[in-house]
Amino acid sequence: MNIGILTGGGDCPGLNAVIRAFTKFALKRGHRVLGFRDGFKGLVENNFMRLTDREVSGIIIRGGTILGTSNIANPFSYMLPPFSPEKPADMSGEVRRIFRKNGLDCLVAIGGDGTQNMAYGLFQMGLPVIGVPKTIDNDLSKTDYTFGYDTALQIVTEAIDRLHTTAESHERAMVIETMGRYAGWIALRSAIAGGGDLVLIPEIEYRDADIVDYVKARRKKGKNFSIIVVAEGARRKGGEFTVSKKVASSTDPLRLGGISYKIADFVEKNVGMEARVVVLGHLQRGGVPTHFDRWLATGFGVKAMDLIEEKKFGYMAALHGQTFTGVSIKSAVGRLKRVDPGSFDVKMALKVGMSFGNKDVE
Repeated sequence: MNIGILTGGGDCPGLNAVIRAFTKFALKRGHRVLGFRDGFKGLVENNFMRLTDREVSGIIIRGGTILGTSNIANPFSYMLPPFSPEKPADMSGEVRRIFRKNGLDCLVAIGGDGTQNMAYGLFQMGLPVIGVPKTIDNDLSKTDYTFGYDTALQIVTEAIDRLHTTAESHERAMVIETMGRYAGWIALRSAIAGGGDLVLIPEIEYRDADIVDYVKARRKKGKNFSIIVVAEGARRKGGEFTVSKKVASSTDPLRLGGISYKIADFVEKNVGMEARVVVLGHLQRGGVPTHFDRWLATGFGVKAMDLIEEKKFGYMAALHGQTFTGVSIKSAVGRLKRVDPGSFDVKMALKVGMSFGNKDVE
């Protein structure tokens, strides 16, 4: 078979591990693999590289993706030149033509919710597509974990570890802003692992007064510093997202950021404690993948090839417990997997003395 593979959306550690595993297994089975460059942009423009053992040798340890990626190349609403956000084009017909021109028997799309939605759209057109779930936010439904998430957790947890010493030495509030637009998995679990005090996530709206009361209560106990972990999508009760800018050409045009500065300013004015901000940003996406993400990505790559040979097109590789399986892409993109305010994770955090800035959940 001739099989195409691409990486869409934001980059993250583990993408190369998937490419490697899938390619090595496919070649072993006698198939030909074409790696399309820069996500769906490469598919629309027929820009690809032939993947052999040489191209994928040694890349399991590398972050990023050897194929490049794009989070604005939506084939159903294509805004890259010569088109624009004002006049996007439907290039799905061109994708069908590229399929035929290259004799593609299947396309493997590696990416998060946006990429999988595009993949499902192509499947609905009758094109054979297989999905592989990727996002550091771990918010894709129907899989226990997405690769990239574990590495992001390690990076954020290490940052919290390092900030503890300076927070305690200077008796400050350290506010750490993590990624997580609509789901707070990174903020919540890194705060638990790093010994955070306050954690603010999109799923539980905070109240200013409750944050103040919690930090003041810590000071009365002689704890003159606080570690506050904030997901970029955290919101005040009844409030809106903190938007840094809008990118019209993106599949998700809102760029969140800056909530940590609001929290720090509020704490300083209402608690009388000096507050400093650390925005981790794209540090969470960089570097080499953890051993878990390498294992997970390898399993996903192998499972994707299994699904192709089983002709389960329209399916996505997934992890349930310790078992790799396949689920329909449609079911995976139906809704985001978000933190349940009544989950054990939340209860665990509360039971060790953490706060979500909302006394209603306590």
